[in-house]
Amino acid sequence: MYLKDLKFSLWADFIERDYLDNEFKELINSKIINGATSNPAIFKNAILSSNAYKEQLSTLASLTPKEKYEALAIHDIRKAADILKPLYDKCDDGYVSIEVDPYLCDDADATVAEGERLFFEINRKNVMIKVPATEAGYTAMRELTAKGIPVNATLIFKKEQAVSCAEAFREGTAKYGEKVDTVISVFVSRVDRALDEALIRGGVDAALSGIYNSADIYAEIQRMGVDGCRVLFASTGVKDDSLPPHYYIEKLLAYNSVNTAPVETIKAFHSNGAKVSALPVSAQTIEEHFEKVKGLGIDFDTVLDKQIADGLKSFKDAFKDILESL
Repeated sequence: MYLKDLKFSLWADFIERDYLDNEFKELINSKIINGATSNPAIFKNAILSSNAYKEQLSTLASLTPKEKYEALAIHDIRKAADILKPLYDKCDDGYVSIEVDPYLCDDADATVAEGERLFFEINRKNVMIKVPATEAGYTAMRELTAKGIPVNATLIFKKEQAVSCAEAFREGTAKYGEKVDTVISVFVSRVDRALDEALIRGGVDAALSGIYNSADIYAEIQRMGVDGCRVLFASTGVKDDSLPPHYYIEKLLAYNSVNTAPVETIKAFHSNGAKVSALPVSAQTIEEHFEKVKGLGIDFDTVLDKQIADGLKSFKDAFKDILESL
């Protein structure tokens, strides 16, 4: 844990082969991070911009583009899992996540099949299979956890999504008969980027909608108390230069939670962030803020629905770019 008394973890939202051999190990040895996450966009940037993959790619000429991608990604995930294993063995997280093909987001059976295949092919217990929070995804989450496979539910913007994930995890782990570690990844900063310009014009405090929405979801998941399940705050890098780089980590620091962020954001928090719990936020404070948002004629549910659709599209586009390049 980054903060043991709060059971608060920091995971690096980054995977790249040279980084795994160098800075990644340093961050773990310095007790700054105790886990890692990846997604198609992260692998796109790594594979298409780093020379570290050229040697392995030269041996994969006979494979399909998706097979090439998986070979590269599995290599990196195994490496990260092995580096993190001492933490996992001490029950200090030590997880790394890999996402299923985002084009399977509406096919539960295909998602389960691919998630199970990836988990057993990687062959590391400290791997989480990342599944988007769609209707098909909830079914897949239940089936994967019922097989004892840890799951990272991703692309969550709405409380209804988070509750459906938690219920799927409760049902799946009950069927499995033992605790299965899971996280519910709530996206934060994208909400503010979608709203802040309009809020500032309307005289409403900016850079709070993503935090209050996430705080509301966190409170509900804590209330549900699903064994082994935590909220993971994602999309916590800062795009607005007026905010401190560690803003979203500091403002969402909470008991029994995880924050996954870019490496530079984590370093900024480690150096300058307040290491005190910021949640829970009172229901009244959250309600008052969103009443002001509504008063500007903004339908917050519609904003969140668009973020979900845009997020799925961005994952699909990144995956498509990787395959076309390979």
